[in-house]
Amino acid sequence: MLRDLLSRWPVLQQIRTGSDGTGAESWSERTRNLKPKTAGCEVTRGVCPYCAVGCGQLVYHKDGKLISIEGDPASPISRGHLCPKGSNTHQLHTHPGRLTKVKYRRPHAKDWEDIDLDTAMNMIADRVWDARERTFEETRNGESLMQTTAIAHLGGATLDNEENYLIKKLFSGGLGMVCISNQARI
Repeated sequence: MLRDLLSRWPVLQQIRTGSDGTGAESWSERTRNLKPKTAGCEVTRGVCPYCAVGCGQLVYHKDGKLISIEGDPASPISRGHLCPKGSNTHQLHTHPGRLTKVKYRRPHAKDWEDIDLDTAMNMIADRVWDARERTFEETRNGESLMQTTAIAHLGGATLDNEENYLIKKLFSGGLGMVCISNQARI
């Protein structure tokens, strides 16, 4: 028993193997059995949501639960690196203080209330359509105009060229909006 215990002692193993004490000879039983937190997880490739750079991310998940989000070494953009914001993407999704309902404050109200996402989206759609209907100008001074200045759109910096193209087509061509900009330009 004592001999077995002494034979596992890192100093004796180091002397016996001639190593520097930083390898397997210094491992405890607990250390030998350690596994990475991502062991057994499925991996999905993703893109960081914070800016337009498009850094690659590896999203580790298991049994429907998010385990970790790390930089993707195979990404030609970021080569496995993430900025401080990107490296905190996991908390964006899992932090206990994360809002999961839409906050809404009615006109002239003092307090915010929680409403579900479907209700909020319907309210936005109704208001956009109402503003367009009230302010849309088909002509001005006898010339075709087909626009409204009552609605504006400010795109986020994470949108790529294709998404911005579609937004421009929908909002200017479909709704007649002329006030369209992007956060990346500001």
